[in-house]
Amino acid sequence: MGSVELLPVGRRVAYWRGRRKLSQQVFADRLGKSKSWVDKVERGVRQLDRLSTLQEIARVLRIDTAALVGRDATPVQATGRGDGVERIRAALSRYEIPLGKRAGSPILPVDRMLRDVGYAWTTFQYARYPQAVDLAPDLLTNAQRTYTCDRGSGRLPLVEAYRVTAALLVKLGDAELAWLAVDRAMLAATGDRDLVAAAAVQLGQVLRALGRAREASSVLLAAAHRIAPAAIDGGTPAELSLCGTLLVQAALAAAQDGNESAPGELIDEAAGMAERVGDGCDHHRTGFGPTAVSLAGAAVAVEVGDTCDAIARHERATARPGWRCLPIEHRAAHLLDVARAHLHAGDVGSAARMLTEIERTAPAEITHRPVARDILAEVARDPRAPTTIAKLAAMLGVG
Repeated sequence: MGSVELLPVGRRVAYWRGRRKLSQQVFADRLGKSKSWVDKVERGVRQLDRLSTLQEIARVLRIDTAALVGRDATPVQATGRGDGVERIRAALSRYEIPLGKRAGSPILPVDRMLRDVGYAWTTFQYARYPQAVDLAPDLLTNAQRTYTCDRGSGRLPLVEAYRVTAALLVKLGDAELAWLAVDRAMLAATGDRDLVAAAAVQLGQVLRALGRAREASSVLLAAAHRIAPAAIDGGTPAELSLCGTLLVQAALAAAQDGNESAPGELIDEAAGMAERVGDGCDHHRTGFGPTAVSLAGAAVAVEVGDTCDAIARHERATARPGWRCLPIEHRAAHLLDVARAHLHAGDVGSAARMLTEIERTAPAEITHRPVARDILAEVARDPRAPTTIAKLAAMLGVG
């Protein structure tokens, strides 16, 4: 069987037809096809590009569809909630800061911690979630230890360590644990206007993931007003990026809460700030700019159920030069929103295209993000889904 799974789909059909002792003619009759059609399929001249056709072939051959589309290994499971996340939980359970415990191992200097935090953010933004999970526990422990020895300079890497951990845990579907991380970030940031605003970005994401959209909107708007410059022209790019990102997150929360007017107003306000910042920047790891705001407009449209507007906004935004400037994680998350929009519109083929693009550029977005696996399963269950999606779903054990 190991060698059979390496064969093209058509050859697999021939193999299983032979195992069932069916001639091409009998097999064709049972499928309602011609013998010529079967022969072309088995020789690879004709492609099997419909899941419904594969399912019918599998039914006649009395095998699972996965035996045709390929399951070359044990199905991949989402590993985000495994041992790595438990190590993060253990690291977040340490209380070295309030207890003033001295570390038994060497304490890293602030400049080293800043480099380590920067590497963790880069790993996350490249959608390398398994690697980010591996980095997070030691990052948290070391940041806490550094802070106990230098509460001035050590605060920035500590807040950033909590922020990136919260963002990662939201991605992995563990919003409750993410709340603990972001709560620590907010407490550590208290007294620093910029750090509070930066931590509030993740706080809004966590509250939205927990279904607490109204609280998220309130917190995000308060943080945005606190960081907002007196006039847009007088704001620094970093300030405008934080304020604009908070407004974008507030718009998404308002849409999730069912508010019809606020999301559009907030997106428009953020767009004005984005024009001042421009694309290609990543102040405070926000990726904020005109393209990011355009993508957020599409996400809002998905949330309120306006699929046509969402898809139109997506097409305009991804045609901008700034699309390629955004982190891979940001782009993959957006494509997942658009896949959801296509599903709502009944366009399974386009939803499948979005998923295929995500899997090509950021495979961990599919393998480690629960919401992505749910969408993949929904697409794969549709008989109109292309074979590539059936194969991906079979490999991941979803559907």
